[in-house]
Amino acid sequence: MGFTIGGIRDMRSGSRRRGRTSGRASDCTTVAEFTGLWGWDVVPGARAAGPDCSCGKADCAAPGAHPLDPDALVPAGATLDEVTEAWGRFPGAAVLLPVGRAFDVIDVPEAAGRRALIRLERMGLPLGPVIATPDGRAHFFVAPGAAVELPTLLYRMGWDDATLDLHALGAGSYITAPPSDRGDLGPAIWLRAPSLDTATQPPQARLLLGTLAYVAHRSPCA
Repeated sequence: MGFTIGGIRDMRSGSRRRGRTSGRASDCTTVAEFTGLWGWDVVPGARAAGPDCSCGKADCAAPGAHPLDPDALVPAGATLDEVTEAWGRFPGAAVLLPVGRAFDVIDVPEAAGRRALIRLERMGLPLGPVIATPDGRAHFFVAPGAAVELPTLLYRMGWDDATLDLHALGAGSYITAPPSDRGDLGPAIWLRAPSLDTATQPPQARLLLGTLAYVAHRSPCA
């Protein structure tokens, strides 16, 4: 059975009628949605259990927030069958998205991100998906290249000398995708869910950066 948009929706409807699905089937459906609908690569990630990481390393620097095997990437466009086969080798894995391919990320404190999101929506600016992370950050999806361009953009906007809790994530970074969690920290959630247009064409960082920088500057302890 290949992946189709209708197929995923039918599976979701069926799961609601049955009341539940197995965790593995639910994970595969989520991953297939990311690869098939949104055009994102996906990587199986480690899980956090309290302070410990499922990778087994006692000194793990990022419990539950790193790939189990970066080479096990499930590529954009993978079908549900392909996802099921690939994910079957990593039962219970978290769903991680590689940054720097289809999108970069602007990272700000969650409270500031929520306020900025309201402002941006009221202004009618183009927006991509936005995630609230388990550790209290907000991730705004923007067009690839933002991480490299950020210092120049902040300089041009006059924010280069300001103390800002604002960062860009680019190639080599991974983010936890909803509904995966970070153990006791809780799950990642969508503040603004992806759609067919915003997932494949996230906005240029410069369109959002002024508002994000302003709100982050006004709420340094957010």
